[in-house]
Amino acid sequence: MADPNAEAESEPDSVFPREIGLFADSYSEKSRFYFCGHVLSITQNFGCSLGVAARVWDSALSLCNYFESHNVDFRGKKVIELGAGTGIVGILAALQGGNVTITDLPLALEQIQGNVRANVPAGSQAEVRALSWGIDQHVFPGDYDLVLGADIVYLEPTFPLLLGTLHHLCGPQGTIYLASQMREEHGTESFFQQFLPQHFQLELAQRDEDVNVNIYRARRREPRPA
Repeated sequence: MADPNAEAESEPDSVFPREIGLFADSYSEKSRFYFCGHVLSITQNFGCSLGVAARVWDSALSLCNYFESHNVDFRGKKVIELGAGTGIVGILAALQGGNVTITDLPLALEQIQGNVRANVPAGSQAEVRALSWGIDQHVFPGDYDLVLGADIVYLEPTFPLLLGTLHHLCGPQGTIYLASQMREEHGTESFFQQFLPQHFQLELAQRDEDVNVNIYRARRREPRPA
């Protein structure tokens, strides 16, 4: 008779493969995206440390599609991306000729830097820096031609901080592009209806119904005559 204990010990080997990293707390996934004639190879590092910064969100893809379909001109423009996460939006802007600063909280910078190295050739201008809204935006210049953000409007307590940051960064003739999934439970619409219009003229540039994403374009309000 076979030893039942021996059979019980061997069973887990067949049921639970012992692949290194299979049950790890974090993992990486590399994806390819195609915009404006470029192939973007983007690594997403999923795990508890990066949280929402880890992945490429639908809003980022919608914004990249918008730049392609509307032939947005980045050549020679001074550009900054906020809450970049993977950096895909800023990377595309750099490949299209922009002088780009890609920003997020310090914990996300390593992921962004890896994606910049993988996609942006030497000679292109793409800098990665930490930026905490409402805290250190004043160490950045206030004359950006283009300010970009994808899915950064989802925490109501940060809305005043984001508004102040946008107000500082956007130059007098600058343009802001924000792509947002319109989550009712996060009060996203209130940012665009109540906060942003305080300092900017706002228009809905595109609506992607399939993924519930709005792309807004904003410019500074003209000062009222005295």
